Amino acid sequence: MSSSAATTPATAAGCGAPDQSASLPVGVDLTKETVITGVVKAAGSGDLVAGAYVRLLDGSGEFAAEVVSSPEGVFRFFAAPGSWTVRALSRHGNGEVTVAAERGVTEVTLTVGD
Repeated sequence: MSSSAATTPATAAGCGAPDQSASLPVGVDLTKETVITGVVKAAGSGDLVAGAYVRLLDGSGEFAAEVVSSPEGVFRFFAAPGSWTVRALSRHGNGEVTVAAERGVTEVTLTVGD
């Protein structure tokens, strides 16, 4: 892989994870890959929640990955097809959603708080 700026993914400030708001990398083949993406919203107000810790748990509840939601509340995981739990921890409260992901993009909204 080349080290040019065109192929280097943007990273979130202060974090090694890719920028969650960035477009999917050019080489992603959605016929072969599974992407779980979505937004974190506050219950009641519906405001987008930046800076939430979003965790991906496998079907048995084991931790698989964690990212920080973007300033727009966006998160993204590359995963395998199957059953996943996406959990968010934030200043607005916590929340989780169960996802049945298949090849391609699975979009979810994760509500946190009361």
